[in-house]
Amino acid sequence: MLMRRFPEATEGDLSKTRAVMVSETGLARVAEDMDLGAWIFLGRGEEQAGGRARPSILADALEALLGAVYLDGGFAPARAVVERLFQRKLENAQLGARLDFKSRLQERSQALLQQAPRYAVVGQEGPDHDKTFRVAISLGGEELGQAIGKSKKEAEQSAAALALEKLEKRDER
Repeated sequence: MLMRRFPEATEGDLSKTRAVMVSETGLARVAEDMDLGAWIFLGRGEEQAGGRARPSILADALEALLGAVYLDGGFAPARAVVERLFQRKLENAQLGARLDFKSRLQERSQALLQQAPRYAVVGQEGPDHDKTFRVAISLGGEELGQAIGKSKKEAEQSAAALALEKLEKRDER
């Protein structure tokens, strides 16, 4: 689908865009669009903890649904469902690929310093079913910021966005 939509795109750009679309966040958004959470059977504790809106549960449920369509009908029906569910996301796919802050920071730091950024969980709060993580990001031994998120990945993405913003401000000077 991506190759048809963006025939001139490089393999790297297509890979990044695909990664954004099929990430937990991307899959959860598709599941939200179709109100899949309303159809998931949850235990009482997970229900009370807001599991119907939890991205990891929504993403897993969508993957299970697509797998069931494939097992029931084969490749062609599964492909048709994927195309219908992801069509709107595909139309906005270029924008989504630019939002992968960790990949953008990785490319930039490798080009500038031949080093990868380092992410460290410096704190976590809340019960196991509703944790919040604080991640610090450093590059070349310098801490560029800290961010929080409902998952380590989310906190890392937010920290990478802060680091990119900081580096861009330095470039403007």
